[in-house]
Amino acid sequence: MNTLLETLPYLLDFSIVISALIGVTCGILGGAMPGISPSITMALLLPFTYAMAPTDAIVMLAATYVGAEYGGSVPAILIRTPGTNAAAATVLDGYEMNLQGKAGLALGISLYSGFLGSLFGLTLLMLLSAPLAKLALAFTPPAYFALGILGLSVIATLSGGSMIKGLIAALFGLMIATIGTDPVTGSNRFTFGSSGLLGGIEPVLVMVGLFAMSELLIQAGSRGKIEHVKSRPRIQFPGLKLAKRLIKPQSIGGVIGAFEGVMPGAGGTIASFMAYNEARRYSKRKDEFGKGSPEGIAAPETANNTVAETALVPLLSFGIPGSNSTAILLGGFLIHGLQPGPMLFQKSADVIHGLYAGIFASTIGMVIVGMIILPVCVWMVNRPRAFLNAFILVLILSGIYTIHEGLTDVTLMLIAGVIGFGMRILRFPFLPTVLGLVLGFLVESNFRRSMVLSGGEASIFFENWISVGLLSVAAIFILGSTLHRVITFFRSKPQIETSNDSKG
Repeated sequence: MNTLLETLPYLLDFSIVISALIGVTCGILGGAMPGISPSITMALLLPFTYAMAPTDAIVMLAATYVGAEYGGSVPAILIRTPGTNAAAATVLDGYEMNLQGKAGLALGISLYSGFLGSLFGLTLLMLLSAPLAKLALAFTPPAYFALGILGLSVIATLSGGSMIKGLIAALFGLMIATIGTDPVTGSNRFTFGSSGLLGGIEPVLVMVGLFAMSELLIQAGSRGKIEHVKSRPRIQFPGLKLAKRLIKPQSIGGVIGAFEGVMPGAGGTIASFMAYNEARRYSKRKDEFGKGSPEGIAAPETANNTVAETALVPLLSFGIPGSNSTAILLGGFLIHGLQPGPMLFQKSADVIHGLYAGIFASTIGMVIVGMIILPVCVWMVNRPRAFLNAFILVLILSGIYTIHEGLTDVTLMLIAGVIGFGMRILRFPFLPTVLGLVLGFLVESNFRRSMVLSGGEASIFFENWISVGLLSVAAIFILGSTLHRVITFFRSKPQIETSNDSKG
């Protein structure tokens, strides 16, 4: 309560509110552009904060992070391209709603869920930062390995009709994650002498290729007339009945987002996928997922927007950046002579309270700015498909090029697009590939570090209670999904035989 009372006066600070609005606007625009991640958007703004007051600068960068996490859902819904890694789970149902002419409703659900997730994350940041930060420090390499395995355990659920194809797709993503520099020895792996591959392949390159370029290739090769999506050019927020239905997936997303956000290295991507998986598991309308389910948008969007705030807990309390975006924010602190950690709350309490006020202002601003920008985005989608596809292609190529300002990224994205085109024809799911790619480094690096610490003894993974707990939950997920598929198979088999007999 004291923290809240001390923060309230900063909401009346004009410079903090303006900084928050500028930051969230830039964040939404950056997140909505394929290839421009939250960290890149923050890095682009970082030089402009040198001459600003410390509190205003930190607020602008944090607000950019908040806005970008939401903005990634805009292209995910409208053009089947996740603007950020965390928005990959939103593509599945968001784009399907767009095809059904419900883009305005899908964007409204995303904005509504993101707003609730941000408020929930801010509340946890203000009230529970110390206990949650202690939990984050308890994570060791074996625990992080177990966390990665837990994330991979949802592949069975995301595999669609064929688990074999899902596993192959996930293995492909894990193989891509091994490209670059070895996390332990520092040697080069599968770079083929290219300096552009030393840092590995950015997940956004693969995702834009798989989702967006493959879609353009499919449409370019379509002989028939492409169906025109007639979306309403305005935001449509969920009504009372739908809002009640979304409470459960939003609650699931908020809890998972809070848990994942405070753990450095986890981030919004894992939270989004896990929230999507658990929302489908506990939904009364499981069959609608993947076909335009509002719950499939609400859960991941609530999760990744919660992460945007709770990820600041280890940064503020212990100076530990858990992602690229929080690392950029750490740089903003250091530029202005501020060292995040326990002493920051005593020496620079005004910065902390100003940051809380700025995040709240950016959360409110996210709704206002979103309602202004999103109708324009929906209107653009309703333009003739040929012109829209040309615009999307230019947007994709320019966005990818700006990541490192080189043609290597563009080439890799185009290769991923061709592979995605083949996967679509062979009906391989994309999401296991994305999940394997995102979690590959986390799993491999922490597995090998654990083995180094234990001298090659695998028992280290069963000596830590966090590791044991996460591995147990992963085993339950895998066994549960497998058992569900076996039961479904045997239940449907007699029906197939009966139908064949009747035809005879």
